Amino acid sequence: MGDIKESTAVTFPSGAVAGRSRVVAALPVDGGYGVIVAETPFHPLDNSWPDQPGDTGVIRWDELELRVADCVTGAVPLADGALPPEDALPSEGARPTDRQRHADRERHTDRARHTDRERHADRAPLTDRARHVGSGRRTGSARISGRSRLAGGTLLTGDDIPVRRGDPDWAWLVVHVLERRVPEDEVVELDVEPVRREALSAGHTACHLMALALNRALADRWRKEPPRTDSLGRPDFDQLAIAASRIVPHGSVDTYRIGRSLRKRGFVAEGLAGALGDVEAAVNEQLAAWIAADATVRLDVPSPELAARRLWRCDLPEGTASLPCGGTHLRATGELSRARVRLELSDTGDELVVETRAETA
Repeated sequence: MGDIKESTAVTFPSGAVAGRSRVVAALPVDGGYGVIVAETPFHPLDNSWPDQPGDTGVIRWDELELRVADCVTGAVPLADGALPPEDALPSEGARPTDRQRHADRERHTDRARHTDRERHADRAPLTDRARHVGSGRRTGSARISGRSRLAGGTLLTGDDIPVRRGDPDWAWLVVHVLERRVPEDEVVELDVEPVRREALSAGHTACHLMALALNRALADRWRKEPPRTDSLGRPDFDQLAIAASRIVPHGSVDTYRIGRSLRKRGFVAEGLAGALGDVEAAVNEQLAAWIAADATVRLDVPSPELAARRLWRCDLPEGTASLPCGGTHLRATGELSRARVRLELSDTGDELVVETRAETA
């Protein structure tokens, strides 16, 4: 069943919402099938930083129109021995929390935010990140079992993937969740629901702009040189403090941890509660200016593979801003007519939630 030799090629970074491709594999999932094609315009929910939701849409085959109810990331080991034994995979109860995974990434990469801030995948309630389909923790979603057999290896999804995104010994796959199986080697047409895609792209672009504007608004709250700066040269509060992020249609919800570690790094949290209104106003003012500038937005794409390291770039008046990103975006800030944020600080002062709302022109 489906001999996987290479990663899925994706066209969503260019803004594509339609395509035609050959079915590589199809395997059972709860209530349906996971269909893998050679090339797809569908953006999947990322397994490691599930910020932007997976695309929905339809696959057309043999005069049938099959609804794609969900779209997730899968991985298959390409080399013998790449897959750990069954008992080496984390049990459902032992899987790390979002914040624990975030801390682990920081220890190993000295980055507090994951490369694919994919607010993926799925980036949807406006609270913390939903768990990936593969973990079986999101009510109402189809769930691909932890290990599904393919001729080329074992397909894993969600928290069951034991390696870092992009590991060269694994094939990284877009899994389209359908109600029925499509035979392998058949050629199908793929169509993403364009209105939802545009709304998520608007939310994702506004989210990145918010992060940069928040860094600017909080730049004076550092008592010493921060350990990292953003692409515009300002202290990178966003990537140093991000704990969770979720992209929703026309917006995002981002949760920042203002704990002991951040304070040791030089961030001054004292008095933030009283200054929150000024910070919010400064962010909103900056967002309005950047939207008025109609700055070009683009994704740098080194290769078509799903796990390729892509960079979001925006030619702002202050300079070209960049962020690692695996999601989808608008083509210019001027495609937004408005973006505003609402900030809320916890009573204990150790958690800041930023809700961003955007409207398209």
